[in-house]
Amino acid sequence: MRINFELLDLRSFILVVELGTFRKAADALNLSQPALSRRIQSLEAALGAPLLERSTRHVATTAFGREIEPLARRLIDEFENQLLSISGVGDRQAGQVTIACVPTAAFYFLPKAIKEFNNHYPRIGFRLLDLSSAQALDSVASGEAEFGINFIGSSRGDLHFTPLVEDPFVLACRRDHPFARRRSLKWKDLENRQLIGVSRASGNRVLLDSALAKTAVRLSWFYEVNHLSTSLGLVERGLGVSVLPRLATPQEDHPLLMTVPLTDPVVTRTIGIVERRIGRLSPAAQRFRDMLAGSWTI
Repeated sequence: MRINFELLDLRSFILVVELGTFRKAADALNLSQPALSRRIQSLEAALGAPLLERSTRHVATTAFGREIEPLARRLIDEFENQLLSISGVGDRQAGQVTIACVPTAAFYFLPKAIKEFNNHYPRIGFRLLDLSSAQALDSVASGEAEFGINFIGSSRGDLHFTPLVEDPFVLACRRDHPFARRRSLKWKDLENRQLIGVSRASGNRVLLDSALAKTAVRLSWFYEVNHLSTSLGLVERGLGVSVLPRLATPQEDHPLLMTVPLTDPVVTRTIGIVERRIGRLSPAAQRFRDMLAGSWTI
């Protein structure tokens, strides 16, 4: 069976979802609202199911529409990026690469890599989905993101995990804290201390608890936060010390904070690239993924 629709039909659907109204989407596409409605109706007829639920004030995706949206984004991205495989058009080609990544990668590493990539492909944009580790995996698996940067995923059968670097857990403390004078610390040194850590729902916490469960170390988490950056804010205020991955700490000299290696045992998380086992990256995403694999440094 042949399904007939146009690329502009997909663009119309995506813009209505992003902007929330037919009026705004029609203005963005330089179409009349009736013309935009016909585009959406044509796409729904081709696919055999409604994509949008319409009311006088609000537009929402149907269950089918939510399933189609990530696929529609990928079809548009792949079409726009195919020209990258043709020699000499990289500097003229526009497009977008969508990446699902844990926040520490989005904050500390990816900006440098994106800047380097844009030196060669200045019109290729990026959509960064900074999500929890589990949410980022789901985003890659569903096709919403082309690939991901994560520290979990090797156990999922539908995803392929390529290790890039080991990211050890360290102690973050103020420069005026007694621990700041130590060259390294053992986990045992942290017992009975006022510790700041991420919540039990965090992938980092699960990894850390699992590693320390094999030892006799028992830590007391006095403060629990959802985001690693929040724990650093509490440390800055002198409320305690925090255990977090080195990538989540300031990479330059900080006026208030410093990090101390933790040993006995050394606990690390493996940062890597997560991709679907079935499917192919667009040329732009493939080139960026290969650049990451060849230049990851911390």
